Amino acid sequence: MWPYHPDLLATPVPRYTSFPTAAEFGDIPGDAYRKALEIVSGDVSLYVHIPFCEKICFYCGCNTGKAGRRQRLESYLSALHAEIDLVSSLLPRGTKVGRVAFGGGSPNAITPTDFVRLVDTLTIRFGLDDPIFSIELDPRTMTRSWAEVIGHVGIERASLGVQTFAPHCQEAIGRVQTEDSIVETVDLLRNAGVTSLNFDLMYGLPGQTRDDLLDTLQRTRALGADRVALFGYAHVPHIVPRQRMIDDTDLPDQAERFAMAGLGYSYLATHGYLPVGFDHFARPGGDPLARAATEGRVHRNFQGFTDDAAPNLIGLGSSAISSFPHLLAQNEKNSGRYRMIASQGSLTAQRGFERSAEDRERGKAIEDLLCQGRTELPEYLTADIACRLSAFTARGLASLDGRVLTMDPDGLPYARTIAALLDPYRQVSKTRFSAAV
Repeated sequence: MWPYHPDLLATPVPRYTSFPTAAEFGDIPGDAYRKALEIVSGDVSLYVHIPFCEKICFYCGCNTGKAGRRQRLESYLSALHAEIDLVSSLLPRGTKVGRVAFGGGSPNAITPTDFVRLVDTLTIRFGLDDPIFSIELDPRTMTRSWAEVIGHVGIERASLGVQTFAPHCQEAIGRVQTEDSIVETVDLLRNAGVTSLNFDLMYGLPGQTRDDLLDTLQRTRALGADRVALFGYAHVPHIVPRQRMIDDTDLPDQAERFAMAGLGYSYLATHGYLPVGFDHFARPGGDPLARAATEGRVHRNFQGFTDDAAPNLIGLGSSAISSFPHLLAQNEKNSGRYRMIASQGSLTAQRGFERSAEDRERGKAIEDLLCQGRTELPEYLTADIACRLSAFTARGLASLDGRVLTMDPDGLPYARTIAALLDPYRQVSKTRFSAAV
């Protein structure tokens, strides 16, 4: 359905869930994060990272480890509670937290009781007043007790790591889960009051065919997913060592990945889903993300495309990233070092990026382009990009009218590549990213 230009997709590019990207992170002044917390203004969202899973999948690039040792879980949760106490104490009085997202890893790798304690601490320390809760869940370890807690807390948004229904693909990526387990999880969550249910799916998996992908999409639709995030598998074993377990000779080539992306977009767009950006889809009529897309209110943050407009995101837990207009700050990645620093009553964010005025302008332009399909460029950026954009404008993928850069419909699969033209760090960075599609 889309024109295929392999030369324009040859260079890996970031997913641009932040700008600058984490590849540019370095040491930040020791008091930068503390000062950002102390002067924060406007709405705040929280992201709480649980870096544990019962089983580790071969493909996963998340910062996560096995949840087997109870002592390690208890030590981590103790440090997380200590970080919550410290961070909340630094915020100005009256700071409003409107959303709380739990991710990982798999939050349901901890016990339901531990999760309730965590929610209680967040509620008390941040003064939560009917926030929007969301959570990522692993269907393989979903239980009735967990569903009861989700209902008790009032979580209305959940995301399931489904990836694929094809058994041979599940085997290849180390994530074997029966369809029955997913169906049961869906039923438990619906009965618990979850009204916005997302399925994370993947294409470009080892041994995956277009028929495999189509079958997964059909099953996803039949199970009534309100949202779908369809990602291309990023094979970067030099960055994610566990991916060496995957046979890279069985991966679809670039042309096949492109065809799969087109198949996924075409199927979902013609079977009841509204496209949001280039890899998210939502059912129109009731889902908040679909409404945001219709009204031009979509944003992009570390969770992908979102209807969250808060200018500040505070990350809690190891490797979690906080985002403020002028600063990106990442907590210590290593879980052991994170536990030690947080337990001593210190902030753990020591790396990140202090954003200049130009960084903020470029970041806004990239976000607008990816979320709305167009952006008005600053004057200095217009002249800089015109020449490098010619390969895309000549093929009807984008247009530049004065200072307004517009991505044409055929340019959607090239969105990240076009966005990279606005990123000066990509011109010099040798860090490899995932495939452009």
